[in-house]
Amino acid sequence: MIPNMKRHLLFLVVFLVGLGAQQVIADDGYRLWLRYDQISDNARLQQYRLAFQEVVLAGDSETSRVTGREIQKGLSGLLGKEIPVKSELSGNRSLIIGTPSDSEIISSLNLDKKLTSVGDEGFLIEQHRVQGNDHVVIAANTDVGALYGTFHLLRLMKTHEEVQHISIASAPKIQHRVLNHWDNLDRTVERGYAGLSLWEWKTLPNYEDPRYTDYARANASLGINGTVINNVNADPRMLTEQYIKKAAKLADIFRPYGIKIYFSANFFAPSRVGGLENSDPLNPDVQQWWKDKADQIYKHIPDFGGFLVKANSEGQPGPQNYGRSHAEGANVLAEAVAPHGGIVMWRAFVYSPEQEDRFREGYDEFVPLDGQFADNVILQVKNGPIDFQPREPFHPLFGTLPETNTMLELQITQEYFGFSLHLAYMGPLYKEALSADTYAKGEGSTVARVIDGEVFDYEHTGIAGVANTGRDRNWTGHPFGQSNWYLFGRLAWDHTQTAEGLADEWIRMTFTHDPDFVEPVKEMMMMSREAGVRYRNPLGLTHLYAQGHHYGPAPWTSDLPRPDWTAVYYHRADDEGIGFDRTESGSNAIEQYAPEVRDQFDEMGDTPLEYLLWFHHVPWDYQLSTGRTLWQELVHRYYQGVEDVREMREKWASVEGLIDKGRYRHVEALLEIQEEAALWWRNACVLYFQQFAGEPIPEEYEKPEHSLEYYKELEKTHHIARF
Repeated sequence: MIPNMKRHLLFLVVFLVGLGAQQVIADDGYRLWLRYDQISDNARLQQYRLAFQEVVLAGDSETSRVTGREIQKGLSGLLGKEIPVKSELSGNRSLIIGTPSDSEIISSLNLDKKLTSVGDEGFLIEQHRVQGNDHVVIAANTDVGALYGTFHLLRLMKTHEEVQHISIASAPKIQHRVLNHWDNLDRTVERGYAGLSLWEWKTLPNYEDPRYTDYARANASLGINGTVINNVNADPRMLTEQYIKKAAKLADIFRPYGIKIYFSANFFAPSRVGGLENSDPLNPDVQQWWKDKADQIYKHIPDFGGFLVKANSEGQPGPQNYGRSHAEGANVLAEAVAPHGGIVMWRAFVYSPEQEDRFREGYDEFVPLDGQFADNVILQVKNGPIDFQPREPFHPLFGTLPETNTMLELQITQEYFGFSLHLAYMGPLYKEALSADTYAKGEGSTVARVIDGEVFDYEHTGIAGVANTGRDRNWTGHPFGQSNWYLFGRLAWDHTQTAEGLADEWIRMTFTHDPDFVEPVKEMMMMSREAGVRYRNPLGLTHLYAQGHHYGPAPWTSDLPRPDWTAVYYHRADDEGIGFDRTESGSNAIEQYAPEVRDQFDEMGDTPLEYLLWFHHVPWDYQLSTGRTLWQELVHRYYQGVEDVREMREKWASVEGLIDKGRYRHVEALLEIQEEAALWWRNACVLYFQQFAGEPIPEEYEKPEHSLEYYKELEKTHHIARF
């Protein structure tokens, strides 16, 4: 072969090898936080290779087989070598996984007392000396508990934690840890921003999309144990035989991962798909229809979780259509699923146009019904009294229903945080909601302790998250949207974890351990929620978004069929001031809180600035603790929100080259879009409120590029408005 040809072939080989390496390094986000690439820390790698030379796995259930596949995939990838899974112990140092009933080794370790303390879903991870060698043991009472323990160990390894002399006992603090999918049967997703629904209804039950299994793996890795697969604005066809059979296939796939299926039920299903004349919950024929329907569902799905119901809210039908109470309606469904061990999650998101203050509605509706709901009903309550706004005070129902199981509903999808176009890590918001003190039984009666049953000893405890997943390759549209799915699952298991700690964990599992990347990105994530509040709704403003799409600003909205759908209903700006008076001189919504909470909000001067305009109509020239007047502080915070996004962009620019180019460029572009939107919000809101304040924008701030009329028109013409 002539020399030139050799050189050309050598160049081609080098080029192809380099191209292959680039493709290995590239990451489209599909693997989420379950990226089992070889550990980069050589000291940890050698320690783990010594500790986990093989796996001994007892049991032959479907869940045990899932555990075996996951641990082999995980260890082999992380350790960069094939790790065998065996049924019996050899002479090597091993990872031993199982339950006392399946594993003679685990049964011999006298773990009964410890295992009792972690319940059916918890696990132990400990080091034990067996047959003259040290082994790491994952022990649980059930196969699902062992699976959760397996994922936990892999997480520890992914984050390079010490495993020598390991001793962990972990159990979920909340029983029902559930995703709510607002997915429609036509595969559109209400408030979904990551493509079509995951569920391919046209090909179910015949075709098992591999993505269903990956969805189950992701949820099981976090300890999520339930999923409501259809929209709360429910299509009654979900309860027909056709769709029950389709859902049964999903249930079969999810079951080995410890995940139960739930349906959102349309309250009028008996009359709309059941052939009855009405759906009155006190009609014996209706009651029998629900019992027969439950029997039918459990025939196909033996571990069916139960129903989620949105009733008499935003046009959805409910028991009040027949003059019945929410308790009378919920109890009919609860009685139907009770013999099968099912539950009913009944949403407390209700508000009528007649109510003086939408803030009051949930409390006024449900507190009089406390104690009237069946034991297997859980009242599902949003974190705040309005609707998942960027900041809300905690819902007054938390701590005021001692006789009614109460669960928390959080929103993972970013309906009010810029869709999948903006970076908004929900850690600070979730922790703010969970740590809010209701004072129901004195100081320390936090929302977290209410929903986990510590305060009132509920029969059932739960937490729900409105999912942000779709068919986009990376599941959530925005690469950082994955962090909120991860966050929800980890806090649902243990709400005492910190937002910063979970951000750090997610970054290391999803991107890299390089501190030059981890630290600035963690800072960016931790500031992102407050940035979103500042450029949208500072000082306790709320509900300023454009109607319909909810993306851009429209504080001028006033002409709608219902006043509580408008922006002016909430901000109440006039020449005197701005804000909603919810003290005794106004709607007196603060009376719904315990005295200790009322005292925080009752006086204008004592109210935290973050909640000021939630509870008070404040004069424009009112002097705040910051040394600024209300108008000056409002402008300052709107402008600070934009500066925050610019700082986020700078932090992201500083990590270029430390991760794959694809995800870097994607986030870079989305942050640019976010800054454009932040400017839109800032300029529109400042110009609008300036009409009432009658004050100039302080000289130190850049002036809006366009007029108020321009931004009003943009609400209608922006490309988001056309979706």
